[in-house]
Amino acid sequence: MRRNRIAVLVATATATAIALGATAVPAIAAPSSHASVQQAGKAAALQKSIDGLPDSGATAAQVRYKDKGLRWTGASGEADVRTHAPAKGDERFRAGSITKTFTAAVALQLVHEKKLDLDGTVQHYLPGLLPAHYPDVKVGQLLNYTSGLPGGDTRGTPKTPDWDKGRYTTWDHRALVQAGFGKPMEFAPGTQQHYSNIGYNVLGLLIEKVTGRTYEQELRDRVLNRAGLKDTYSPGTSFGIKGRHTHGYEALKNADGTTRLVDTTEWDQSETWASGDLITTTADLDRFVSALFAGRIVPQQELKLMFTVPQVPQYKSGKPAVYGSGLARFQLTEDGPVYWGKTGSRYGYLNGFAATQDGKQSLIYSVNSTDAKGEDASPDSRIGRIIMAGVGTPSA
Repeated sequence: MRRNRIAVLVATATATAIALGATAVPAIAAPSSHASVQQAGKAAALQKSIDGLPDSGATAAQVRYKDKGLRWTGASGEADVRTHAPAKGDERFRAGSITKTFTAAVALQLVHEKKLDLDGTVQHYLPGLLPAHYPDVKVGQLLNYTSGLPGGDTRGTPKTPDWDKGRYTTWDHRALVQAGFGKPMEFAPGTQQHYSNIGYNVLGLLIEKVTGRTYEQELRDRVLNRAGLKDTYSPGTSFGIKGRHTHGYEALKNADGTTRLVDTTEWDQSETWASGDLITTTADLDRFVSALFAGRIVPQQELKLMFTVPQVPQYKSGKPAVYGSGLARFQLTEDGPVYWGKTGSRYGYLNGFAATQDGKQSLIYSVNSTDAKGEDASPDSRIGRIIMAGVGTPSA
């Protein structure tokens, strides 16, 4: 049961599912010795969860944690294995599908301004985008992954010889959305939930249509600037990452059975666009989550939708849905606190955030996993240990 709950938090972009240079900020003085002991234990567990990097599974990690009496940051491993530059904890990284939370925030602002209607259809706003035989798909269904739209397959996996073919190819946004439309609908809109990229890339097109501006401009003005995020940006067609950043690596098998690391840092992210192209830092994610959960980004009426999970089954598995609009709900134990968060992965980068709805407790992490699309979700995996150290033990 616990493994399954952790899997929700470490789900990758396909999710229908560290001692070198280690640094830490000590806990803020506690009001009592009992709380102080708890905080010291929490800090020690967090540090232990990132010790020992680089190793075969990851090259670096950055973690931030806070609750009512503790502020902790830590980094471990090497930001660049070629130069052995240590990770310091303020490096940029590819956020992956955490981008969806940002995109949802923009869309929900437009809903509040009545520029978008949750019950309005894609066919109304973007006539001709969807095949004529597809049923009506509503904006609200894009947001909570119940649209039923089939997604396109833009590349293979590292297990195939041409897995990185096209990494420098720039996708047209409309073509990206339509890549899977040769397939039938997965299910009738609103009847099931299937986590995928397609709905959020359609939202990107909708944002551009109703505002007359680019998705990137709206994201910058409505979210990044409003939350004071100085190190977060959309890369557009740029292959690299600006400024100081961690390098991403994919571990590939050689013919003789040995393993080599392939640097995946440079990659055209137009293949994910509004569903996964953001570049950020753990500090900026901390600011964003705090501002978002406090109602400073999305008005309270629409913010409720981010914390509302539709009462439908998940596609294929039949399990209860877990995603709201841009956020996922999870509990590590049935009687434990409810957390809301989002994960994201690109080759070489595996990230996530989780927080209580009141924002008083939060965990943010970025791990340079060498198998970011296939990371084990068990409690004893690197990500599992970070999650358990952060939100799997009682806060002080």
